[in-house]
Amino acid sequence: MNSTYQQLLKNLEYLNLKQMIEHLGDTIDFSMSNQMSFVDTLVKLTNYEIDVREKNMINSMVKVAGFPHLKELSEFNFDFQPTINKQQMLDFTSLRFLEEKENIVFLGTSGVGKTHLATSIGIAAAKKRTSTYFIKCNDLIMNLKRAKLENRLESRLKHYTKYKLLIIDEIGYLPIDREDAKLFFQLIDLRYEKKSTILTTNISFKEWDGVFQDTMLANAILDRVLHHATVVNIVGDSYRIKNHFEKEND
Repeated sequence: MNSTYQQLLKNLEYLNLKQMIEHLGDTIDFSMSNQMSFVDTLVKLTNYEIDVREKNMINSMVKVAGFPHLKELSEFNFDFQPTINKQQMLDFTSLRFLEEKENIVFLGTSGVGKTHLATSIGIAAAKKRTSTYFIKCNDLIMNLKRAKLENRLESRLKHYTKYKLLIIDEIGYLPIDREDAKLFFQLIDLRYEKKSTILTTNISFKEWDGVFQDTMLANAILDRVLHHATVVNIVGDSYRIKNHFEKEND
């Protein structure tokens, strides 16, 4: 005849509670030696299962976000870029801006850390199980353009609109023709005052009409992006050039 302990193991296995199975014996021993109540014992045992599931969920959220790398804020060299306010970045990773549906724009030349900072905020959001997606501007434009040609633009716009945080990287690195700029505007307009967007760009705002090849469209996009936004202007040297010179001197 099976013991009640063996029956419990079978029940946990049937329910696919692998962590509870793994820690069952140790938890019972700990409970007995510390005279824990039945409820406290169950809490301790179920916490093993919850912790692993939460960790797996977080890893899944980070993975589907499409980050180019997994660099977090702790890895950022603030000493190399003294124009960046560390406390402000820490406030961003607290995700307060998401609750207020504000945008963030990182402005600066190539290599100063815009993408690293945007990604680190995105990772902080994903770890809090906030729907987050990272995409380069050119890839975003190409995806919207393809969707329009295939008569599924509305569903694609809804896809990008659903994320509580959307990160659009490298605006201005490649020109955007007027028709494609209209697609970009539609997305920004749909997210306006509803969801937060982080943008990185190497182009000053007064030059955005050249990027989008239409002054009215550029102004309309900027109007919606900047209305509830914090602009972080990074003035400094490129990390990549710094690393290149360090290698040359090794």
